[in-house]
Amino acid sequence: MLIIMFLLALGILVILAMSQAKAATASFKFPTSFQQEVTGQVTGTNGQPLMGVTISLKNRGVGTTTGRNGNYAITTQSGDTLVFSFIGYQKQEVPVGNRATIDIVLEEDIAAFSEVEINAGYYTVKERERTGNISRVTAEEIENQPVVSPIQALQGRMAGVEVTSGGSHPGAAPTIRIRGTNSLREEGNYPLYIIDGVPINSTPVETNSLIGNAGIDPLNNLNMSNIESIEILKDADATAIYGSRGANGVVLITTKKGKAGTGLEASFYTGAAKVPNRLDLLKTQDYLSIRRAAFENDEVEPTAANAFDLVVWDQQRYTDWQDFLFGGNAEVTKADITYTGGGNHTQFRIGGSYFNQGTIYPADYNYQRGTGNFSLNHSSEDQKFRLNFSIIYGVDRNNLVGNLNLDSSIGLLPPNAPELFNEDNTLNWEDWAAVGRANPFEGYYNESITNTKNLISSSTITYELTTGLSIKSNLGYTSYKSDELWKMPGRSYNPATNPINNSFHLENNRESWILEPQLVYDNNFGKLGTHFILGGTFQDNKTTQQNFQGTGYASEALIGNLAAAESILNPRNSNTNYRYAAIFSRLGLDWDKKYYLNFTGRRDGSSRFGPNNKFASFGAIGAAWIFSNESFIQDHLAFISFGKLRGSYGTTGNDQIGDYGYLDSYQATRGTGGLYPTELANPNFSWEVNKKLEAGIEVGLWNEDFNLGLSWYRNRSSNQLVGYALPATTGFNSVQANLPATVQNSGVEIELASLLVSNENFSWRTSANLSIPENELVAYPGLDQSSYANTYRVGYPLNIVLQYEYTGLDPDTGFYTFSDVNEDDLLNFEDRVLVQDRSREFFGGINNELAFKNISLRFLWQFVKQSGQLNYYNAGQPLNILETTLDNSRFQRPSQSFTANRAYLDALNSDLFYQDASFLRLKTLFLSYDLPDAFLNRIGLKQCQLFINGQNLLTITPYDGIDPDSPYEGMSTGNLLTVTGGIQLNL
Repeated sequence: MLIIMFLLALGILVILAMSQAKAATASFKFPTSFQQEVTGQVTGTNGQPLMGVTISLKNRGVGTTTGRNGNYAITTQSGDTLVFSFIGYQKQEVPVGNRATIDIVLEEDIAAFSEVEINAGYYTVKERERTGNISRVTAEEIENQPVVSPIQALQGRMAGVEVTSGGSHPGAAPTIRIRGTNSLREEGNYPLYIIDGVPINSTPVETNSLIGNAGIDPLNNLNMSNIESIEILKDADATAIYGSRGANGVVLITTKKGKAGTGLEASFYTGAAKVPNRLDLLKTQDYLSIRRAAFENDEVEPTAANAFDLVVWDQQRYTDWQDFLFGGNAEVTKADITYTGGGNHTQFRIGGSYFNQGTIYPADYNYQRGTGNFSLNHSSEDQKFRLNFSIIYGVDRNNLVGNLNLDSSIGLLPPNAPELFNEDNTLNWEDWAAVGRANPFEGYYNESITNTKNLISSSTITYELTTGLSIKSNLGYTSYKSDELWKMPGRSYNPATNPINNSFHLENNRESWILEPQLVYDNNFGKLGTHFILGGTFQDNKTTQQNFQGTGYASEALIGNLAAAESILNPRNSNTNYRYAAIFSRLGLDWDKKYYLNFTGRRDGSSRFGPNNKFASFGAIGAAWIFSNESFIQDHLAFISFGKLRGSYGTTGNDQIGDYGYLDSYQATRGTGGLYPTELANPNFSWEVNKKLEAGIEVGLWNEDFNLGLSWYRNRSSNQLVGYALPATTGFNSVQANLPATVQNSGVEIELASLLVSNENFSWRTSANLSIPENELVAYPGLDQSSYANTYRVGYPLNIVLQYEYTGLDPDTGFYTFSDVNEDDLLNFEDRVLVQDRSREFFGGINNELAFKNISLRFLWQFVKQSGQLNYYNAGQPLNILETTLDNSRFQRPSQSFTANRAYLDALNSDLFYQDASFLRLKTLFLSYDLPDAFLNRIGLKQCQLFINGQNLLTITPYDGIDPDSPYEGMSTGNLLTVTGGIQLNL
């Protein structure tokens, strides 16, 4: 495959060289006419300047674009003709003659607006004519957001798309759910990622660093400024063409491409991020007062053994441990540079970027990323042959430490706890050992260095055989490598335990290639339009992982040098190969631009199933009626400028399980040459099936100044693939199997967009989205006898917990009490009768875009309705608590006894500590100013924009935790308040 990619790249370079040589030869002519510079301004009929209008010299392949104020400058000859083109406006051709200034007013073209195409995966579709449900964000909305992963930039922007942060550590994978949770398996709910037509493994990459729970996001190496758009495919009509890979939705990322003409763009921003909130914890005197009251209530005498914070530690000392733990400012810096060029037949774009983010923690951690990208578009003179090629390469370095507990265990330390470090910056073991405790920063000098390299290459080759009939092929190759070295020097641990120097090594490699030949036919027969695709997919994924431990290094400086290790322990190596093949087809029909039908089908084959179940078929039908094109609407309801009814039904599958599950697995015994079984085979399990039903309406009023979209959906996922638990007598923990469970996701999505004001100096656009999801376990025969009897309930969502019913404070002891349902004087799972839903009731966002002359303002409000839990109320124990615990009859009396602590632990599994965790958040704010054209002309720039960007600037919530985005983790710091300022230049 590497040889194929090399030959392809070589061929591209030859084509480019020949094109450039031909262009150079063609352009070498003796001057026959007078050259002059033509300047002017392009505006719309409302007087507003239009940015990004393409101005080209007809038949010469030379062009430019307008700046922020609609101004342009281009060198012409007297016989030239200027061509002005812009999406949504009528094209104009203007002879130059001897004029030096040409101002143009472009008229809106409703028909041209309907020609705007969105990416539907294997094909593009006009926004007005799509039968499926596809949401889209563009570069302008996300390119300057100071985030690592593009998934983070989607929060609050799309209906039906729920994104939660992976934590405050840069590089941690966020969680994305498209229309809910379909599978009982966590790994069965990842959407399909497609970058420029190439599928990317969406599973987070394993790591031993601080982001171990979330994993490393495989999209981290993408440059946000290189993304043209992100489309989310949601319903069956949009996703069925991807078959089993599209069960949980599809995320299509399209990168920017070259344009005719030349241009150099550069941007830079810098700023800082911090945790925007703190828990309201007790100060020293209030904390000590509570602790003394606990001993008085228990009638126990405080001693150095049971009350070291009262007897041993300084009674006047105060440390804000939250501020110590995560009170720092994480610096953020990003720089980009891009060059585009080309003519009518060949265009290219090449660029690079650098990103750096520091840490909020008291250590020298940081995340660095460098990316490079190149794209090439080429077409023959007769436009029959077309080639698109892109390559993205990114490297990053993350040195987040491993095996260090930077969470509430430190933030909740007693406020009079001693120093964690000595004056010489060594860990303070003496003061903590004196009270029988380990230093909470044990492991501080550990270092985890993770380097990743990500290559994504894609090419599309198309040749038109005859009018409307083309052959096409998509090719792609990806390589993702992560190399992690975790150093554990002995000085990170208590010297009394005689620690030694250790290292842990982890390598992950993911390599894949894909080939998709296609036959495409598009033609019109009178009022009948036909759009046909027939294609196949051949995909191969190889994944390898290797990990081991080095121990006994003589010196800390030698840690990681395996030749200096005393021994190598626990070596493990795994290799898996996943192969996927399919044939797919799409038939789109439309009649008179009013009635649309879309049929998609796919026959999938996966190596993850046994011989009898390797193949499965999936398909969908979508229909739409543009009723605004009917004469009775145009004659009697002219204010309805656009109206469409649409619906779809279909099936998609799911094969997101481990490889080789249908085979017996064995592992070699160390030193003996024998084998022992590790996994039990089940050759009969088969595909999960997701049946999707949708209905929607879209309406545009008053020349589409106001637009409304309403969608209802119901998805049912059945034949659930899980690891079925087995009794210990079998010798295995579980076996892969299909369970008779059905999960339903349904809901309503509402989208609004409007142009509130538009005049010569001021415009105001606003948009909003609202999602009201419902998740339910519809059926599960035999649930009570299964291993999931204490996890799920039929008729309730999957994201539930079973809890005790709180019954108040015991009048005798003052401790929490709970309902003993079966009256056996024990609290266990049989007494957990309350079902607490942890899902969001609804969520969405409100986006505004305002422009006044050279000033632009964009801001997004994100809102969520949900409940949460906060648990820091254990008064009397040697941990800090929330101030609200003081003088509150709702909480049990202070006590340090075992009985009190047992009651508190039971309360954590009850409904006692639940509270409203809804929030309204100013998610993003972007303010920019474009320097005047008169000044730019003097310094030779097309555009110069100064901007300020803010994220998570304000959160309004009744939740008492730090971040309501993670309402069951009171110390979560996943969404940092970030402010950056920068400049963008176009030359």
